[in-house]
Amino acid sequence: MGFDPLFFLNGGWETTGGTKRAEATQVIEGIASRVTAARGLELVEVEVKRQRSGSLVRLFVDHPKGIGIDDLKGVSEEVSAILDASDPIDSSYTLEVSSPGLDRALRHEADYRRFVGRLAKLSSFEPVDGRRHWAGRLVSVEDGNVTIRLEREGGQELQVPLSKVAHGRLEVEFPKKS
Repeated sequence: MGFDPLFFLNGGWETTGGTKRAEATQVIEGIASRVTAARGLELVEVEVKRQRSGSLVRLFVDHPKGIGIDDLKGVSEEVSAILDASDPIDSSYTLEVSSPGLDRALRHEADYRRFVGRLAKLSSFEPVDGRRHWAGRLVSVEDGNVTIRLEREGGQELQVPLSKVAHGRLEVEFPKKS
């Protein structure tokens, strides 16, 4: 009747468990990685989501000294031009380029190292010392373990294997009033 289905079975975006989306995401990540690296920036995350009106491609970009609007605009323009030319997405798309925010996700060991001294929340795939969730200050990263000081629990320090961390996220900190 002229309406597109909300799901696809034969050759659509979600064929074989999201294979097309995974392939498109991999191509987009490669493009975005090259663009950000050439600009001295860090590609933190790539999200590709199917929406009714097409697809949403969201890039999170950062820099150790902070990211500015001009950096984001430049990445957006360059990635958009390359995506338009290479056409890895089989529908229309919206590209968003953003900073990861003050409560950014911690995904790699390098992230944990970079943010030693900051407050974070961690969750693990399985219990470590009888727990799966912690909030505290990142103390160190050594030998595949992150050490977190549980400040609300008397300053106890706990080592959590990075291989068991399911999610890590920085906590927003506000300066204390003197």
